Amino acid sequence: MDVVDVIRAKRDGKALTTAQINWFIESYTAGSIADEQASALLMAIVWRGMESGELAEWTAAMLGSGVRLDLSSIEKPTSDKHSTGGVGDKVSLPLAPIVAALGLADPMLSGRGLGHTGGTLDKLGTIPGFEVDLTSEQMVKVLSEVGCVICSAGADLAPADRKLYALRDVTGTVESIPLIASSIMSKKIAEGTSSLVLDVKVGSGAFLPSLDSARELAETMVTLGEAHGVKTSAVLTDMDQPLGRTVGNALEVTESVALLDGKPPAPDLWAVTAALAAEMLHLSGVRGDPRAAVADGTARRKWDEMVRAQGGDPEAALSEAPERQDFLAPSGGIVGRIDALKVGIAAWRLGAGRSRKEDPVSPSAGVVLHKVAGDHVEEGEPILELHAEERSRFAAALEALEGAVDIGPEAPAPRTMIIETIRG
Repeated sequence: MDVVDVIRAKRDGKALTTAQINWFIESYTAGSIADEQASALLMAIVWRGMESGELAEWTAAMLGSGVRLDLSSIEKPTSDKHSTGGVGDKVSLPLAPIVAALGLADPMLSGRGLGHTGGTLDKLGTIPGFEVDLTSEQMVKVLSEVGCVICSAGADLAPADRKLYALRDVTGTVESIPLIASSIMSKKIAEGTSSLVLDVKVGSGAFLPSLDSARELAETMVTLGEAHGVKTSAVLTDMDQPLGRTVGNALEVTESVALLDGKPPAPDLWAVTAALAAEMLHLSGVRGDPRAAVADGTARRKWDEMVRAQGGDPEAALSEAPERQDFLAPSGGIVGRIDALKVGIAAWRLGAGRSRKEDPVSPSAGVVLHKVAGDHVEEGEPILELHAEERSRFAAALEALEGAVDIGPEAPAPRTMIIETIRG
């Protein structure tokens, strides 16, 4: 088979055959197809798209490039959640111990942040001793003993995606629903979990800001999951404003633990966490009340067990930024909106994010929201508090926040966090 013929076929709008797809994925993963040729095919897919059957075969080939975890030894129903990423999206941290406390086993394979969206592994990495790089055997052991584990995906899970993802990142071929869907689902199906809930973000801080695009991605991923025997649903959630009251690695861990301790959480953070927990329970056929798991302390105990099982100290103090600066209200009134993308970029410039996957991140950098939509504010009152390791970072962060906060005379409409649920 000739890779140029495969590129031409997709360039001309034809659906790739199963043989072409399997050959390309196997050959590129093995290193026998050049990056520039793979880039050409990816760009053709961006422009021409993929038919549903073609996409299913592409995803199956990516899944088949590696192993699929065997979770048959786990006695509890297995279920996981995946988020398309956002600003202040710390839901994975409280969610995993909550559903574990309610009788599920959650093998949560997560990633690191890139750009303005935070990564779960970066957040957990601020906990002294916490180990995110586990072998498959270690992961299954923690899952069996605790009921939840949050770690990185091993190199043997969908290795084709690992190579293609890196290539897409540097060739302008990220924004393609077939490529996004196959990337996410090949890794998630490889986890071996019985059910999967997708948190698809919508709004300025989301990967796909428009509702129509987010819904198309959600429907595509649900179809792929169901086709591979994984009960799958998608919850479209609001990401037009930051989620919760903190953006940044250690800051978000602290807020998550406070939620598990039963301290009044930000209403938006709790709404999304509770909805996703309920959907995971629904798909697994398990009854349970997320609020009760927090109230009686079982969810917090599960968090402590998970942290210890992965080498961390749940009682250890987390890093705190030595430098702080307030972002002040330019006028008095009621906060109408705080733009998620602008806050995410500000946190990134403060050091909480990275431009390239190999870049380090600051554990303590980030943004604290003293005010959110609907709050009254006086002129000159702090709305946001910026945290950084060096004062030199504040100028660029403040520049990113220009126009980020709307203040007016009237309260905004109540924020709807759960937009829509799509089931297979």
